[in-house]
Amino acid sequence: MWIGSPLRGLIRIFVYAALTLPLMPVQLLANVLGLRTVSRWLPVYYHRAVCWILGIKVEHRGTPSASVPTLFVSNHVSYLDIEVLGAVLPASFVAKLDVAEWPFFSWLAKLQRSVFISRRTGATRASREDMLKRLDTGDNLILFPEATSGDGQRVLPFRSALFAVAELEKGGKPIVVQPVCIAYHRLDGIPLGRYWRPLFTWFGDMELGGHLWQAVCLGEVAVTVVFGQPVDIRALGDRKRLAEHCYREISAWLQAINRGRPEQLPAVSAAV
Repeated sequence: MWIGSPLRGLIRIFVYAALTLPLMPVQLLANVLGLRTVSRWLPVYYHRAVCWILGIKVEHRGTPSASVPTLFVSNHVSYLDIEVLGAVLPASFVAKLDVAEWPFFSWLAKLQRSVFISRRTGATRASREDMLKRLDTGDNLILFPEATSGDGQRVLPFRSALFAVAELEKGGKPIVVQPVCIAYHRLDGIPLGRYWRPLFTWFGDMELGGHLWQAVCLGEVAVTVVFGQPVDIRALGDRKRLAEHCYREISAWLQAINRGRPEQLPAVSAAV
């Protein structure tokens, strides 16, 4: 069933292009010249502007880790997660290798210095090494440890092998890991529920172009991002227990949001 305004969609695409295209060479130049502050923070302000253009309203629960580097571990339900989390965190994304071949969006991912990893079991070691190198240089990373994006109803199993990067130590201490939950739950003030949530969640064999066009034509969507307590692998024992801990935390928050139980979430934080 089609809902939304095609005129709104066209206006949003035009404004998005007018913002994005001039900023791409600026970010490229910052990367080439090694301007770390610019290359780290320009994407944050860019994603905030994109959220405004697309009518995405973000509520923060809890407080993002201020430690650098931090490995942020999040559930993954939509390509819009990039805009939402990118608007909050000065970090690069860990993306599946397929994204590096997407038209146009692969350029944006590379400009934000994304780390592309293969989901094949035999390539896990090489993917882990790429993430370790990035963390060792002091860059924050956002990791989606599910094998793919989900439907927003539940969190898919985490791949514990990817948590091996948490064994990296900086200054004699393991790097900080922070569980993060993202949930799309209201459209123009009305709860989405199971039936309408796929308007924003992208999973399975959904066609990207049609889904994206529908999403930009819709009204204002409310998104909640929950930040848990930072942890490290030393406190929990090993990467499997670390993955299980993050999975339990994120799953509990997602269910609380979907059931309309905000009292089960951390306190609302000031805008980041």
